[in-house]
Amino acid sequence: MPQDAFHIRRLTKELSDFLVGGKINRISQVNKDELTFIIYTGKATVKLILSANASNARVCLSLTEKEPAPIAPNFCMLLRKHLLGAEILDVRQYAFERIVEIDLHCTTDFSQSTRTLHCELMGKYSNIVLTEKGVILGALKTSALEDNSRRVLLSGAKYLYPEPQDKLSPFDGAGMRSRLENFLFTRTEGWDQETLSSFLFENVAGLALPTAREIVSRACKEAGATALVLSPSIKKPLWDFVGDFCENEPCQPCLKIQNGTPVDFFAFPVENGAKMPSLCKAEDEFYTGRETKKGFEDRKRKLENTVRGLKKKQTKKLQDTLERLKESEKADEYRIKGELLTANLYRIEKGMTSVELDNWYSEDGGKVKITLDSTMPPAKNAQRYFKTYNKHKRAREILTPMLEKEEAEIAYTDSVLTAIALSESSEDLKEIEEEMVAIGLLRAPKERVGGKRKEVVTPFREYEFDGFKIYAGRNNLQNDRLLRLAAPEDVWLHTQKYHSSHVIIVTEGRQVRDEIILFAAEICAYYSDGRDGDKIPVDYCQRKFVKKPNKSKAGFVIYTDYKTILVQPNAHKE
Repeated sequence: MPQDAFHIRRLTKELSDFLVGGKINRISQVNKDELTFIIYTGKATVKLILSANASNARVCLSLTEKEPAPIAPNFCMLLRKHLLGAEILDVRQYAFERIVEIDLHCTTDFSQSTRTLHCELMGKYSNIVLTEKGVILGALKTSALEDNSRRVLLSGAKYLYPEPQDKLSPFDGAGMRSRLENFLFTRTEGWDQETLSSFLFENVAGLALPTAREIVSRACKEAGATALVLSPSIKKPLWDFVGDFCENEPCQPCLKIQNGTPVDFFAFPVENGAKMPSLCKAEDEFYTGRETKKGFEDRKRKLENTVRGLKKKQTKKLQDTLERLKESEKADEYRIKGELLTANLYRIEKGMTSVELDNWYSEDGGKVKITLDSTMPPAKNAQRYFKTYNKHKRAREILTPMLEKEEAEIAYTDSVLTAIALSESSEDLKEIEEEMVAIGLLRAPKERVGGKRKEVVTPFREYEFDGFKIYAGRNNLQNDRLLRLAAPEDVWLHTQKYHSSHVIIVTEGRQVRDEIILFAAEICAYYSDGRDGDKIPVDYCQRKFVKKPNKSKAGFVIYTDYKTILVQPNAHKE
């Protein structure tokens, strides 16, 4: 749900109860839209997220660890200068707007001051602005005078609140009644709860559509009749119910989950909603899940586009090599023409443009027409054909191994694409990015100033079946590592004629039954680019028969003494 004023009012109360009196110990910026404050409350150290992202704007406590930007942006440095060590005096909502204000008592060795952080949670217009005595010290997103003459967001300018929409306050009962009467008067076809919900959403400030639906549903139940809209006999008509609900409805946070994934959060109970201990917790789980999913999809798409760009170049280069190789296949034709000219020099006169000679090299006999350069003597024409023959012969000697190399490079690129396509989380992409950095396809990430890089090894996909441990690699680097860790008697599996994960059955000296090989082969087929097929051939052999050639690409091996099994792809996620 978008952050509406109804939810922000309850959120600020939670934050105020928890954060007032706390001190800011650390400030960092994750990306261009999101800030992280580490706050010591006297009882615990918590993390406060302030995001001005168009889709995920929020202010809430979070447990999610995020890597700060390698170099702190200017606004982050400004906040560190003014707010480190500051005490939180208040967290409140401005009017009934989507604005969270945090008052801070800032002290230095020479001065004391009160500063306010304005967090405007307004979709694509979201922003974070620091002010002192109504004057802007800095903003996350600035705007120059020529960009917006009504509202300047520059250091030194006076802070002005965003202009209000043409909507009513939820506490303006008289105005709401007047608009509602006019609205219903024009609806000759009648109205229902959805109609009233849309009316509130479009005419009352600070209400998202789900909140408006909840208000109308509660009002209808309380009135016990649809006459609640205009009937004077109803003790609390809709226009009064809205204000009372917005002001006094207790916070009962819940998280709506579908297929194991958070899809929305609410400050009131909803159908299929899981009760949450706090609104902050509900928001954090919802936004973290959404950001993680979107971040993974964006990252995956970026890697795929990069690798596809490389493959496009490789394919074009391969086509060029094939064309040149096809041209070089004419080498014997030029040699034959040269030899026929040499043997028939006495029959050729200078100035001739072509000659027809008996073709001794053809099984069918016949004649062959040979083009001549009229400015050259016959012997020179023969030498010209021999030179062309030698040129094509050398080209063929060079192009044949080049073709093999280019085909191997495309096969390797396809294996990287397969690994990206089969990735299921951001963890799966980490080592693929390392692999792409190693081959020069990506730039190495910048190291955070003053920070130490954490070496995090992504675990293999791990299974257990009938007492046997089974491991599957997630990418080429993991496939190599898995191969190094496997014992000689372990069973190694790989799809035939498809790119796939390497799979190892840890035997520990035991005999591996057919059911276990079938189970592992199904996993191997699933994590391959043939997973959409029906019967996928999977080769298997003992690890000691698998060799990795020196200087070969990551994930490339050769193997012998193998058997093949046809299987149906199955992830066996259970």
